Amino acid sequence: MASNFAYLNTRDFEFIVQEWLPTEQIFSYKEFVDYYSKDEVRSVLEPFRKMCKEMVEPTNEDGNDNPCSFDNGKVTTPPTFGPLFHQLQEDGWGTANIDDSEEAMTMPNVLFAACQEMLAAANPAFMPYIGLTTGAAELIQAFGSDKLKEMFLPNMMDGTWAGTMCLTEATAGSDVGDILSKAYPTDEPGVYKIKGGKIFITGGDNDFTENVIHLYMARIEGAREGTGGISLFVVPKLWVNEDGSLTDNDVQSTGIEHKMGQFGSATVSLAMGENDGCRGWLIGDPPDEKGKAQGMKQMFQCMNYARLGTGLLGLACAANATYNARDYAKDRIQGRPLTDMRGDRITIINHEDIRRILLQGKAHVEVFRAMILKTYFMFDIRYKDPDPEKREAANDFIEIVTPLCKAYPTDEAWFLIAEAIQAYGGYGYCEEYPVSQIARDVKIYSIWEGTNYIQALDLLGRKWTMKKGTVYANWFKQVQDFYAENKDAAGFEKEFAKFEKAMNALAETQMAIGGYFGEGKISMMPLFAHRVLTATSILYGAWCILEQALIAQKRAEELGEDHFDYEFYAGKVYSARYYLNNVVPKVWSIAEIVKDGDASALEIPLGAFDY
Repeated sequence: MASNFAYLNTRDFEFIVQEWLPTEQIFSYKEFVDYYSKDEVRSVLEPFRKMCKEMVEPTNEDGNDNPCSFDNGKVTTPPTFGPLFHQLQEDGWGTANIDDSEEAMTMPNVLFAACQEMLAAANPAFMPYIGLTTGAAELIQAFGSDKLKEMFLPNMMDGTWAGTMCLTEATAGSDVGDILSKAYPTDEPGVYKIKGGKIFITGGDNDFTENVIHLYMARIEGAREGTGGISLFVVPKLWVNEDGSLTDNDVQSTGIEHKMGQFGSATVSLAMGENDGCRGWLIGDPPDEKGKAQGMKQMFQCMNYARLGTGLLGLACAANATYNARDYAKDRIQGRPLTDMRGDRITIINHEDIRRILLQGKAHVEVFRAMILKTYFMFDIRYKDPDPEKREAANDFIEIVTPLCKAYPTDEAWFLIAEAIQAYGGYGYCEEYPVSQIARDVKIYSIWEGTNYIQALDLLGRKWTMKKGTVYANWFKQVQDFYAENKDAAGFEKEFAKFEKAMNALAETQMAIGGYFGEGKISMMPLFAHRVLTATSILYGAWCILEQALIAQKRAEELGEDHFDYEFYAGKVYSARYYLNNVVPKVWSIAEIVKDGDASALEIPLGAFDY
């Protein structure tokens, strides 16, 4: 079996939740206090890990060997996906976290995300069916009328119906404001006739749910042009009548994409209203007297969570590839030590470059996981804390780090998985081993939920200036405070010197971008934006992993080398050392590039690209 879920334990998750983040405040919230305890998270995580290995991993093989197909308007999915979807939804691992009713048992985001990472690692192509149903249900929960909630949420929560998000069109991708889909009022209040087409709709159709509920973006007749005139509609594949019966709604699947990876995930082209019979319910209000609509605002209120979730998927693939390479390197015997060329052959984990590859992967995975789970922790505060000031502070933190958590893991995962393939040697390039599939599956995440260039523009164009610059300034002040409080930590002098240099370099980078604006060189910002996002992400990751290392070093010293947990803590320390000494120097390298201001990419004649 080529697919392999290689998570051996949940120890790093336990460390994050129990020893690093101050999650006692989360577990004390009234929504969680009767159901979960900080000291008992392993009782949730370990059974879920075993379930992923035993129940989810086999479906990954099925998705790769029996890809989605399309014939005569029908989408066929891998045979195991439907039963798995229904089982997970019934067990509460899909949309259960959005139910805010008094009797609902919801799970803290920080704990739920740890489970979702393992689920994604066990079968990346399956995750969109769960995640998009959740996202669609969340939007209805947040903005829909009571009638829409009653009509759709119960069946979406229990897996009877699936959900999607429909934005992209053939002539409008990232520039969503140029979509051509139209909506026309009918005699029934809140119901509109829908006409248009969408492409690249992940989970846009399936053969295992009774209905598919599309959250569809269209422009109501008379609304303004651009993103400001777009509204959001609930457009079901089958119309839901007042008595709950289903009838055709003129939603047609016209084809599926043939993709590089994620073969079990149906990416569908849709046509709405080809026979003039497609209807949808408007979410919220119609456009105002100036033609301004609510759709993009509604979508973006849930966008941070969706983007964070995409980063989580990239993390899961990078982690599983690294863990598979580790297991292979522990067993594969090849070569002799350079220090004893006449000695016995050794397992390749003892070769220097393989150790570099594995520690590089381990360090990055722990950085990604720390960045992302800390952000989910902030979501728990934002959603549940009774103190409005704490909720606002958490939301500000989320605003700054969301583009980092989406883009950085999904950019770097591609490189890290390539390195995992390298550790296998020629076997890594063969489909009989898991890392080649992981490489094919991971690439889409840097494109989903806004390409990583869009994340960079969001950071520099929106987040730097949010609330007159105070949101970013407050975040950066937290970075500076961490350095000031810990710069003299014994044993980490070199690492904190690197941290300080990176911190100062990032500040210089922001000043350089500001200088270009002052000189009227506006194009310099988008030219360097992606690299500035990477530098900011590295600093955030360094902050997280250094904070963890300080805790781990203390625990390792307390326990001693003979303790069963010593190597876990020692590993955390070495992950931090590797990251600070090998990755963080990229921050001041990027700063030098930005300050130098090379504009070759803007100045080269377009015709020169033909040669």
